[in-house]
Amino acid sequence: MEYTNLGRTGLKVSRLCLGTMNFGPETSEKDSFIIMDRALDLGFNFFDTANVYGWKIGEGITEQIVGRWLAQGERRDKIVLATKVYGKMGEGVNDRGLSAYHIRKACEDSLKRLQTDHIDLYQMHHVDRSTPWEEIWQAMQQLVTEGKVLYVGSSNFAAMHIVQAQYEAKMCYFIGLVSEQSLYNLRARTIELEVIPACKEFGLGLIPWSPLAQGLLGGALQKVKKGRRAGDLVKKGIEKHHKQIEQYEAMCKDIGEQPADVALAWLLKNPVVTAPIIGPRTMGQLNGSLRALELEIDDDTMKRLDEIWPGPGGYAPEAYAW
Repeated sequence: MEYTNLGRTGLKVSRLCLGTMNFGPETSEKDSFIIMDRALDLGFNFFDTANVYGWKIGEGITEQIVGRWLAQGERRDKIVLATKVYGKMGEGVNDRGLSAYHIRKACEDSLKRLQTDHIDLYQMHHVDRSTPWEEIWQAMQQLVTEGKVLYVGSSNFAAMHIVQAQYEAKMCYFIGLVSEQSLYNLRARTIELEVIPACKEFGLGLIPWSPLAQGLLGGALQKVKKGRRAGDLVKKGIEKHHKQIEQYEAMCKDIGEQPADVALAWLLKNPVVTAPIIGPRTMGQLNGSLRALELEIDDDTMKRLDEIWPGPGGYAPEAYAW
């Protein structure tokens, strides 16, 4: 395993982050434990979850699974634990968002479910346009002061939100955001316009979610041809991007690499990217992800990838103006 700093911080995290969203809904607790054990053995020290994962309002099913795994002992201090706040966690009017009220309660509830006394990276799952930044940072600073949170990150923020957050944090003499978790993969490259430049400017580590575009970049056509069933989203994606996926898988075959490995290696080549989040449902998917760390994509392959999956043209405004 390789390690790097999380953004501008001194914290070292693995170049691949273990995503736990499938734990509960897709992967049994027993198998989730086995996957986490194996990830630890392979050198993963960056684990990502969220209070809404499990998709039953207020239950935090996935956090509970992670918490029971941590409770087995000799694990907590070996990982950087990340979770999130924002989503609906109850039927009350204050049971969602980024008010100081909800941040405090959501953090306490996550700590209980995770069976730990602190969260290493507490991420805002979405921007809350109805809550002022001075309120958000006051709540986060209080959690940091109490030792319940070490670092704060964002997720699904636009560049404007990152700038706002960092400006207000500076006014409070607070470190502010250290990371941004965004949708980013070969098929979805919009953040190259402004989010990636903002992360670079402010020293935020970029944590891409859905690096395989819900499986489209993981050899989707190959698997369908072999008789594997595909979910509705994957089927729609294949229909929409069939020609590109066909070209992509053919290119991967030409260079003798698996599509999933190429997709991850392409992300890792970007110096702003800290760690793509992989969300394995099986042990085989977990073990297979390590090839991406060894894979060096040359300039010719990068050019071919840009031709198949064109980006927005680079940073804004040069991407659309002079």
